[in-house]
Amino acid sequence: MAVKKMRKREKKKETAARGIKFTKAYAARVEELIGRTGMRGEATQVRVRILEGRDKDKIMRRNVKGPVQIGDILMLRETEIEARPLEKKGRMVGV
Repeated sequence: MAVKKMRKREKKKETAARGIKFTKAYAARVEELIGRTGMRGEATQVRVRILEGRDKDKIMRRNVKGPVQIGDILMLRETEIEARPLEKKGRMVGV
């Protein structure tokens, strides 16, 4: 029993020593809410402006899951792929 506890402690020390690794992400500011998308409307399509990286100042459409509002900063793992445009009937007017 004591051997198991010692192994658990050693594992905890190893993971703490390694640290957390993050992938490179690029900041983007939400400029416009376009509309709801997804099978049940669980995602929001937004227009964002890339704030850093190779595509700085590029404006693109992205689908975002969860609460989002104009002015929020999103961290994007890639800036090459853009979301497909919504149909006209799905646009949010006056938001």
